[in-house]
Amino acid sequence: MKKILITGAAGFIGFHTARACMDKGYHVIGIDNLNDYYDPALKLARLKILEGYDAFSFYKLDIADSDAMAVFFKDHQDIRAIIHLAAQAGVRYSIENPKAYSDSNLSGFLNMLEGARELQNVGVLKHFVYASSSSVYGGNTKVPFSVDDPVDNPVSFYAATKRSGELMSQAYANLYQIPSTGLRFFTVYGPWGRPDMAYFSFTKNILEGLPISVFNNGKMQRDFTWYEDIVEGIMAVLTTPPKSGEQGVIATAPHRIFNLGNNKAEKLTDFIEVIEQALGIEAEKIMKPMAAGDVEATYADISLSQDILGFAPKTPISVGIPKFIQWYKEFYNVG
Repeated sequence: MKKILITGAAGFIGFHTARACMDKGYHVIGIDNLNDYYDPALKLARLKILEGYDAFSFYKLDIADSDAMAVFFKDHQDIRAIIHLAAQAGVRYSIENPKAYSDSNLSGFLNMLEGARELQNVGVLKHFVYASSSSVYGGNTKVPFSVDDPVDNPVSFYAATKRSGELMSQAYANLYQIPSTGLRFFTVYGPWGRPDMAYFSFTKNILEGLPISVFNNGKMQRDFTWYEDIVEGIMAVLTTPPKSGEQGVIATAPHRIFNLGNNKAEKLTDFIEVIEQALGIEAEKIMKPMAAGDVEATYADISLSQDILGFAPKTPISVGIPKFIQWYKEFYNVG
């Protein structure tokens, strides 16, 4: 059974990706530090489900711990692919605690690249896949965002760390010929999601009779992408390692980047309306100015992903949001 390492396995996307990999017959080795950026109980609940699979093994590790990660990779030299999803997430929190981002998204990313290099040296690693973010497009005003667009204007430290990861990965691909693929995720939502995300906190507050904060007075757009569509994209990428000179790959390094988004910019006000309709409750809204580090709109050009991966997101918010709310009510036993 082929072994895959998934970092951030107890996280939102990591949890769903791990299940998809095991359903495909892979053995998944999961790493997560189970930190308290949001309620660890949710991470532990995801982890409990994963531990019910015979094809899952778990290590509580911090990817920023260089010594621990070095020992881990020396002890696991049969890993065929890495799906690196562990990161310090959140744009706004990066303003309050930038060091958490440098530790995880820079130092931790370097440790993962070093692990990939070691596995490459022993001839087993076939692909290093890692999570980037739509935030790398920063202050760009041309939409939809294309992987060919310049990404040299980050508006948050989070975005800067994600772009740094892309550059670090490309450098390692060039130096050591590690087949590597970066995935720019666009506002992923769904069951078992992150409580700091708007759709999750909006649902919680509305059910509890609390107001919701609507930034930029609601004049925002996001390319909300259903988690199953994202996981399908990850699984397609996993078996499509880049080769130098292919479409979207430079001549000297087997490194490629894809956008994974819904290819549709939804107005925030429309998104809130779908949540209200699914709950049957009108939200009390507090209009606020644009938050520091935020952007007005995200919108993915997925043409490269369509061409190479057959990526075809198919879940509109009118379908996804009611499914999320059903999960939320069942998990938290409310409503």
